[in-house]
Amino acid sequence: MSIVQYYGTGRRKTSIARVYLRPGKGEVKLIVNKRKRVFDEYFPLKIHKITINKPLSITSTMDNFDIFINVKGGGISSQTDAIKLGLARALLEFNPELRAQLKKAGLLTRDAREKERKKYGLLKARKATQYHKR
Repeated sequence: MSIVQYYGTGRRKTSIARVYLRPGKGEVKLIVNKRKRVFDEYFPLKIHKITINKPLSITSTMDNFDIFINVKGGGISSQTDAIKLGLARALLEFNPELRAQLKKAGLLTRDAREKERKKYGLLKARKATQYHKR
């Protein structure tokens, strides 16, 4: 007996989210950096919850799945975006016909912006010490 589940990986900056969808009642189980967390306590801001639930609300599959999220690295905002992309990809695996809706909303695009490395001789990636002529 195997459990039917759909998987999607989302990445943003240094955050990596593995998202599993299983048919169910709409429960969310969250593991952050190998520790179980309560979803509403870890993401207290409403904007984070809206961002995470966007793929589900657009495809109107909000209460159809139990969601298992394993996320590590980065900050809360980048983890939110990583989860959003992982959810969208998992929904695609569930039903490829949802692609048009998700693509139109811009949920299948990976945000490739990363932090620029620090260069030697500078204080940060581009910040230099103050220049003085005399």
